[in-house]
Amino acid sequence: MANTIPTISLNDGNTIPQLGFGVFQIAPKDTARAVGKALEVGYRHIDTAEMYGNEAEVGEAIRASGIDRGEVFVTSKLSNAAHRPDDARRAFDATLAALGMDYIDLFLIHWPLPTLYDGDFVSTWKVLEEFQRDGRARSIGVSNFQVPHLERLAAEAEIVPAVNQIEVHPYFGNEEVREYGRKHNILTEAWSPIAQGNVLGDPTVTDIAEQTGRTPAQVVLRWHVQRGDIIFPKSTTPSRIEENFQIFDFELDDAAMERITSLDRGEAGRQGAHPDTFDYVPA
Repeated sequence: MANTIPTISLNDGNTIPQLGFGVFQIAPKDTARAVGKALEVGYRHIDTAEMYGNEAEVGEAIRASGIDRGEVFVTSKLSNAAHRPDDARRAFDATLAALGMDYIDLFLIHWPLPTLYDGDFVSTWKVLEEFQRDGRARSIGVSNFQVPHLERLAAEAEIVPAVNQIEVHPYFGNEEVREYGRKHNILTEAWSPIAQGNVLGDPTVTDIAEQTGRTPAQVVLRWHVQRGDIIFPKSTTPSRIEENFQIFDFELDDAAMERITSLDRGEAGRQGAHPDTFDYVPA
């Protein structure tokens, strides 16, 4: 089943499965079971983060699955509390220890935090460049970076991020940031791909779901895939974990794609925090 997931080439020569499994807001006690189910279904890409508090359980599930480490693409993200270079180095060591791995496939700066750390996310990024050079992070990227943040990295750093993981869903296309990524060979990873479920009752989405004989979630996830973005829907429900995987045996026609794209509400559709002002730091 895993072979049905397309892989996409990153700008550093590595590849990433286009569909993954996310563990945001999954309690540590439930994480190993959910990830184990996802791996059983056929997912080979798991997205976690230091701030999720469940890296250890992700590593536990991968080991328990019996699947070779090299067959599972693992992403984690730097804690907002660890942007100073030495803190970032310690945090990355802790991520590898928690996962029980000697390398990670993709490591991201979770938020740019431009109002904190003197607005200096560039020195943080340069530490991630170290991790890639020493091989402990196969690829490096960012999350929630706006165009000015990306432009600053382009001007002051050496390595172009492989991905930018941002909020994207039918109500918030985040098109300016996606377009910058297209122009500069930075892949977009769409977090909150179904807007935490809020788009699933939209009349346009339900109408297309009826026409295609698919669920609203499958329709929206398929829309993301056909746009070329990477997604990692989250669920702890086994049937939904399976349902979200079944999106590669049908296609949406151009008219359906356009109907969903036209649901974009611009900035009014954003549901998560705004990267220019978000300043949460865990204690």
